[in-house]
Amino acid sequence: MSDKRRAQTARDAEPRDDSCSIIALDKFIQATRDSGYKGTSSAISEIVDNSIQASANHIEINVTASVGGDDEDAKVIDISVIDDGCGMDPFTLRQALRFGGSSRFGDRRGLGRYGMGLPNASLSQSKRVIVWTWQSPGAEGAKSTSRARRVYTSYLDVDEIARGELKDVPVPSEVEAPPVRHAWPSGTVVLWAQCDRLDNRRVSTITRKLEAELGRRFRHFLWRGLKLTINGKPVTPFDPLYLNERSSFSGATLFSEEKYEVCADPTKPEETGWVTVRFSELPVHEWHTLSNEEKRRHGISKGAGVSIVRAGREVDYGWFFLGGKHRENYDDWWRCEILFDPVLDEAFGITHTKQQVRPQAHILEALTADIEATARVLNARARKGHLEVKAGERFSETEQRATDREHLLEPLPTKPRPEAKARMAELEQRHPALRRRDEEAAEPSRYRVLEDSPRDTCFFDYAFDGDKLVLALNPEHPFYREIYRPLNESDAPRDQQLRVKLELLLLAAARSEVSTKSADGVIAKHRRAWSNTLATFLNK
Repeated sequence: MSDKRRAQTARDAEPRDDSCSIIALDKFIQATRDSGYKGTSSAISEIVDNSIQASANHIEINVTASVGGDDEDAKVIDISVIDDGCGMDPFTLRQALRFGGSSRFGDRRGLGRYGMGLPNASLSQSKRVIVWTWQSPGAEGAKSTSRARRVYTSYLDVDEIARGELKDVPVPSEVEAPPVRHAWPSGTVVLWAQCDRLDNRRVSTITRKLEAELGRRFRHFLWRGLKLTINGKPVTPFDPLYLNERSSFSGATLFSEEKYEVCADPTKPEETGWVTVRFSELPVHEWHTLSNEEKRRHGISKGAGVSIVRAGREVDYGWFFLGGKHRENYDDWWRCEILFDPVLDEAFGITHTKQQVRPQAHILEALTADIEATARVLNARARKGHLEVKAGERFSETEQRATDREHLLEPLPTKPRPEAKARMAELEQRHPALRRRDEEAAEPSRYRVLEDSPRDTCFFDYAFDGDKLVLALNPEHPFYREIYRPLNESDAPRDQQLRVKLELLLLAAARSEVSTKSADGVIAKHRRAWSNTLATFLNK
């Protein structure tokens, strides 16, 4: 017998599956476990979505490991989600466990639309999901009874489905009580048993990551009063914009907020929805002193991005609608939030798992230019803020040394020249840190040194308000470029000492000019002539 004939005979001997069902259930259930969810917190979020849509006010998440053995990694982990929502009747429970069996399919009024959340999310993380649910007596759909509540349960099991033992969602059975300690008149318990696909195997790690992710993802609901706990610990809302004082960390300022009316579908211009774009600016001067660990813990470092929020629930976080702008370190110091109406789901490319967006061309065209422009402005402001902070730290030794020796000199006049006082107002407007440092310091320095764009060709000028003297260096003068900047950029202690002495020399010149009584403009003209001569000598 030829090899070809033997192969054909072997194939003929194999059992054939003559089923023509659209879904090969045993294979589908294995394949669907590998698709759809970025991780455990994304899958848990689907169950929380269901609880919120069921009008729950309290949601408890419990992550537990089975008793036995000292190796925590070897323990079997179960996760349960318990809520006090409206509960389900037996028919709705059975439908909820079907893939695509939602009673709210296509409904944009809540967080779910496709009926995939409960079964798909659950089996992506565990081999078995069990649901208990009960309704208040007299609730719509609840059977009348003299008892306080009737509890129904059903389940899905991956192994039973794969073996062909479970082809339909089991008919819900009635049990005495749900596995909860609460006496809520209605509610639902979703238990993930035999969790084999969690991101982590340690309970402490799982709960820590869930707290962070859910705190950000459901922050708007938590601010509205939703009570969400993980292993008994309340989840604290985290605001990636750092604006809301009820969040775990805040202190940013709202930079801008714009509303856009956009088409849900370019072919149907009459169907529109609203998009709100909010930008926040993080306080560089206040937070730059945080340690690297603190910046990481609060999500500042490497946290740049845009939060996409649908109906109060974050669906994605990343580098969206920013056109050709590349991410830089300075982008850690601003944040953006885009809130949109559910009617725009297709425009934003929302998937059934509600964990990522794929914006369509017309929504990108409507939003990208403005968002990118604002991001570039904020990047520049952050860059300037860090330069001011760096300059303030650099000049601090000079300022402190001059202030410490002030008592050895003749007092400065108490009444400044009008032009010097006007220059102070100008500098304070251009350099907010100048005023901020005075407000924050316990004992404000008498002297300040900064860099400022020139009003003329002088290497330096000054401002004086009768109390504080500010020396302003011109970064465009050749002396700055040829001599001062190399000293400033050098890490050598000798160069740093020389830089401080040079700043003191110029500060002394400015102080002498403030103290000198002469005809208006004479000394200023002399300073300008000196600066121009110096520039001529230094220019190549």
